[in-house]
Amino acid sequence: MEKIFGYDEIELKRTNAYITAKEIRQQPRLWEETFNIIRKNKEKIIEFLDKVLKEKNIRIIFTGAGTSAFVGECVVPYLDRIYSQKFEAIPTTSIVSNPENYLHSDVPTLLISCARSGNSPESVATVELAEKLVDNLYQIFLTCNPEGSLAKKALQGNNSLLLLMPEDSNDKGFAMTGSFTCMVLASLLFFDIKNINSLESDIQAIVSMGERILEKYPEKIKNIAHNDFDRAIFLGSSTLMGLARESALKVLELTRGIVMTNWDSSLGFRHGPKSVINEKTLIFTYLSNDSYTRQYEIDLLKEMNSENGNKKIIGISNYLDKEIENIVDYFIYIEEVKRNYEDDVYLILDYILIAQMFAFFKSIELGISPDNPCPDGSVNRVVKGVKIYPYF
Repeated sequence: MEKIFGYDEIELKRTNAYITAKEIRQQPRLWEETFNIIRKNKEKIIEFLDKVLKEKNIRIIFTGAGTSAFVGECVVPYLDRIYSQKFEAIPTTSIVSNPENYLHSDVPTLLISCARSGNSPESVATVELAEKLVDNLYQIFLTCNPEGSLAKKALQGNNSLLLLMPEDSNDKGFAMTGSFTCMVLASLLFFDIKNINSLESDIQAIVSMGERILEKYPEKIKNIAHNDFDRAIFLGSSTLMGLARESALKVLELTRGIVMTNWDSSLGFRHGPKSVINEKTLIFTYLSNDSYTRQYEIDLLKEMNSENGNKKIIGISNYLDKEIENIVDYFIYIEEVKRNYEDDVYLILDYILIAQMFAFFKSIELGISPDNPCPDGSVNRVVKGVKIYPYF
């Protein structure tokens, strides 16, 4: 019988962990499928983008709730740097409560809705508000559920484009795993669609490294999770700060809040949030490939390493770096030699596997069911109980 992360299927099903384990493990395959989906739709995407980008001063807003909102937080710093258009990441939960703070009637807008189920109340309400408030609105729906409300809405508008993620990205477990990584990848490929064929080798490398992480590091990550801790901090710069936020949420969700989490940038962490460190804290730092940025991250690692206390520091790097290895308690690297991706955003897919496995292992150790960590219904796979009030 095939094992996943050292557990056989019977054991995983007994602890209500099989679905989450399988969904973490299958992600590299889903990335290949996502690449093929976007490439297959190349002409349709180019036609749609050409129409949208002709609009003068268009705003491009990534939106979603929870993990789906963090898709935008991960990709926007990169997209905003390389394109002349203005990219923004605004959660649906902000738009719904204060629509006119974020949606402007006289500004052409491309709204990119990211959603696993496409059924959360705020996601549906955001689309409806945008359609009422914005005079010149275009929409892209990145969703994993062809039967969801957003997927159905996408088919109703002339200025809309629906991009369905791979079938297996519609996670059945509580936590968003493959849905998140597929939407991140699709977002990057979508806006670089004219160069998609030249990106294939990079995507294949990311897939291969993802497989390597999932095969090489489960035991080490399980050992990290076995530490006696009740706080976990995730740090990253620029696009990796969005990743840090998503990582913190995964641990919080799968441990049912028993492990309290926080996230920040390496430079921002000193400005108050560092006060959270106690004797039972794990600190994960996602290291940038950018040599300029990395200097600041190394300085913080050195600072924390020199301070007293029983905290544990985990350094996560794209490549083997002896300097980092010598100043952290645990060091995880993806390749022996640095790979020159265009931006750190391409590290997100492989880096997040580490946080997902860590959250999974700690959940099991705490006796929590990863597939349904909140059986009392206090937190649900798809948010319930939100009352949407009429705005007009």
